[in-house]
Amino acid sequence: MGRGPGPWYPGAAREEVHPVDVDVSTLHLILLCLAALIAGMVDAIAGGGGLISLPALLAAGLPPHVALGTNKGQSVFGSFAALVRFSRAGLVDGKLASVTFPFGLGGAFAGAALVLLVKPEVLKPLVLVLLIAVAAFLAFRKSPRPGDTPEPGPPARARAIGALIALAIGTYDGFFGPGTGTFLIVAFSSLLGHGLARASADAKVVNFASNLASVALFALKGVVLWKVALPMAGAQFTGAWLGAHLAVKGGDRLVRKVVLGVVLALVLKLGHDVVTG
Repeated sequence: MGRGPGPWYPGAAREEVHPVDVDVSTLHLILLCLAALIAGMVDAIAGGGGLISLPALLAAGLPPHVALGTNKGQSVFGSFAALVRFSRAGLVDGKLASVTFPFGLGGAFAGAALVLLVKPEVLKPLVLVLLIAVAAFLAFRKSPRPGDTPEPGPPARARAIGALIALAIGTYDGFFGPGTGTFLIVAFSSLLGHGLARASADAKVVNFASNLASVALFALKGVVLWKVALPMAGAQFTGAWLGAHLAVKGGDRLVRKVVLGVVLALVLKLGHDVVTG
């Protein structure tokens, strides 16, 4: 989850703060790594890790644009770890991933470019409504179909649907971002009939692709504070590996509970943003 690397907040274009100028104390770095560990676990299961790691970076004193870049710099390691763990568990279908990865990557770049044309804030009310719909879907969703493992070689129709999901939500991630992981899980579950655990694995392919695109753009803008991002990345990687392991072992029941918790947190956060302007 994240936001596109455009004018992320009022006055961003005018602020002249460079990552190398930002100091973070040892205590803050330890606390940030702890936040990254927890965020990695949550994100691997249900998405929404940025709800933990980004506020932690802001609380440590990083300017908003540097916090956003640094958050992406460390979270890409978590999405990679979760993807590898899900793949080892047999929940990632290579043929489906072969289309969702490039479409997710392209969508993220397109979304980042769109930030220059449209203010992302206009999406907040719509996303709030969609998240409430997602919560209802998950709350009343029936038990998953038997066999929550990838079938060899999904048909062309399934790959086409997967590509559209990756392109649409990858674009959203590059443009705005909140709820990306959750939307991916629900889309793969509802449109392709996958159980929530497998859908979470599907989501990680697109998450990793869109995170790569974001990191590349943030790094080019010089707003990734690597001396903070890299230590956090180690913690994020560990947390994501553990989270993916829990998702594999806990199955759909665990994923459903964590996703609902993340959705509730997102609804409260975006609701507050909409009300306060």
